[in-house]
Amino acid sequence: MPRSNRPRRPASGKGAGGRGAGRKDGGVPELDLERARAGIARRESAPDGEWMVRTMTAKNAEKTYICPECSTAVLPGVAHLVVWKDDHLFGPAAGLAERRHWHTNCWMSRSYRYR
Repeated sequence: MPRSNRPRRPASGKGAGGRGAGRKDGGVPELDLERARAGIARRESAPDGEWMVRTMTAKNAEKTYICPECSTAVLPGVAHLVVWKDDHLFGPAAGLAERRHWHTNCWMSRSYRYR
């Protein structure tokens, strides 16, 4: 007998079980590649230490920040980088609390001086 592609439902009509339980539309949500790529931090090694770097897309940039390298504003709607020290003296949580927003070009061409 041919296999049916229709989802199986409980015989009693009640009960939530199976793969599509809890979803209103029953479908798989579409993957937003821009959002998926933006949320992943990468580790970078430099003469001034270990850094975690996360890309902030123009779509997700909603606030104004000051770039620590050039001391100018990183405006909303401008793609930039969020950077924090991974090998912070007081641990990774303290490094994350001191994260800064950099222009991408400023981060790539930064000078390695003690901050």
